Amino acid sequence: MVDVKPDEISAILKQQLSGFKTASELEEVGSVLQIGDGIARVYGLTQAQAGELVEFETGVQAIVLNLEEDNVGVVLLGSSEGIREGATVRRTNRIASIEVGEEMVGRVVNTLGEPIDGKGPIGGKKYEMPLERIAPGVIYREPVAEPLQTGIKAIDAMIPIGRGQRELIIGDRQVGKTAIAIDTILNQKEFYDKGEPVYCIYVASGQKASTVAQVAKVLEENGAM
Repeated sequence: MVDVKPDEISAILKQQLSGFKTASELEEVGSVLQIGDGIARVYGLTQAQAGELVEFETGVQAIVLNLEEDNVGVVLLGSSEGIREGATVRRTNRIASIEVGEEMVGRVVNTLGEPIDGKGPIGGKKYEMPLERIAPGVIYREPVAEPLQTGIKAIDAMIPIGRGQRELIIGDRQVGKTAIAIDTILNQKEFYDKGEPVYCIYVASGQKASTVAQVAKVLEENGAM
């Protein structure tokens, strides 16, 4: 007969009980009141914060923007397919942020910073940055002291554009606003070759996936990625 050692049994029991949690974890869950055009109204998330990420049953995440008396308005960060009235939504208790790093240069990412170009995960050291943060004051910003050439003679001759200044391209549809922006990005390749790169970020808001793919293809073909 095997000898039973009480000290060994008590040591095993202590080890098993050490990971036991007595505190109950509460998860706040709401339900969809209305959905359409990439926006949903959710009832029940009374403790939700502005800018917080919430998650639908389908796995799609959304950002809380409107905090109203009896519901919250959220903007979807993915397809609304499969989301219906009454669907459950849960809080993540995380303020919307993305992880950024130098490896992101030349990649195509979605709103949450996840790669969508089929080139695998983004490696390297990353820093977590909130989507909504206070911009540095005017005093702390670098002065605009260097010109930025677009490569379009008429623009460069008439309009002084500086690196770091804001410039608006206004015009009707299909007149070539995006073409000017793309040409400007392509024109910075000479500075990259010199070792003085101008980092250009193309943000496609409300664009079709085919349009984004076309822009990425043009940049790829001209060595601007």
